[in-house]
Amino acid sequence: MKLDARKLQVLGSIVETYIETGEPVSSKSLADRMDFSVSSATIRNDMAALFEMGLLEQPHTSAGRIPSHLGYRIYVDQLMHCKPLSEEERREIDALFNVRDPDPDRLLEDAAEALADYTNCATVSTTITPKSVRVKRVEIVPAGLRTVVVLVIATNGVIKDKVCRVPFSLNEQVVDFVNRFCNGRLAGRSVSEITQKYLNALSAALGEYSAIFLPILATVLELCREINEGQFYTSGSTNLLGYKEFSDVARQLLETMQNRNDLLGVIASKDDAVFISIGKENTRSEMVDTSVVVTKYHIGNQNQGAIGVIGPVRMDYARIIPHLQYFAQTLGKVLAETFEEE
Repeated sequence: MKLDARKLQVLGSIVETYIETGEPVSSKSLADRMDFSVSSATIRNDMAALFEMGLLEQPHTSAGRIPSHLGYRIYVDQLMHCKPLSEEERREIDALFNVRDPDPDRLLEDAAEALADYTNCATVSTTITPKSVRVKRVEIVPAGLRTVVVLVIATNGVIKDKVCRVPFSLNEQVVDFVNRFCNGRLAGRSVSEITQKYLNALSAALGEYSAIFLPILATVLELCREINEGQFYTSGSTNLLGYKEFSDVARQLLETMQNRNDLLGVIASKDDAVFISIGKENTRSEMVDTSVVVTKYHIGNQNQGAIGVIGPVRMDYARIIPHLQYFAQTLGKVLAETFEEE
């Protein structure tokens, strides 16, 4: 679809005005906004042509026009100029991650929360566990006479722990035996290799003691699965309730935001540095009036996860995208430094 320079400018101005005001745009208001002198009649003709092309829509109760989802797509792909972050904005993001001995999980959660506050949209942050991630160490720490804390530490810096009750009384020799047994057979193995089948084989190696140590092995399996699945945080879901276009689907949207599998499908990793899904490009019916902007973050050369913003189709893409990219860049850098220290 080819548009001449003036029609492109008209479309761009309509999109930016509607993002700013949330109100249908008239030809007169647009003529006052345009950089070069053209009459309202000329702009009205251009708007009529854009409407015929399916790039604009007309709400039933208004004489103005709003961008269609296709109009937004042309704007994002051809017309949008992202707004560089100011030094103050960069400092604010840097300050968020400027913590001593940062917890990787907490960093992801904080990133999602800060982005939700800044964008007034819903956000999600996830990690992707590469197949190269291995079990670095397993630690069994006594917490009571028949209670232990099981820790699994992975080579990507993730630490998972869980309290486990055991059917025997603990002493130093037993704890030492379990630690040596687990580390001798688990340390150095890929997290994805720690399956039920593999732990069944370990259990068999314990012979008559297998039933005694089964709760600990089951806990190790659960923690390895959690590491392999990666981390997942959402924030700002209730921000979506403030947009009138979501009034009819608010409940379904909130349910989607709380469902890990549904949301991972929405922000599925793409090859694009920044992936934008606009309106009806989303396959879920409750999300036909939403846009999803996702970028990946890296630790070294590995793709470690994604950060996404979910909001109305009329979100301010030019403002949100640079913030999302800088968040991802800073998060990857801090996580890399954290894991190197470990």
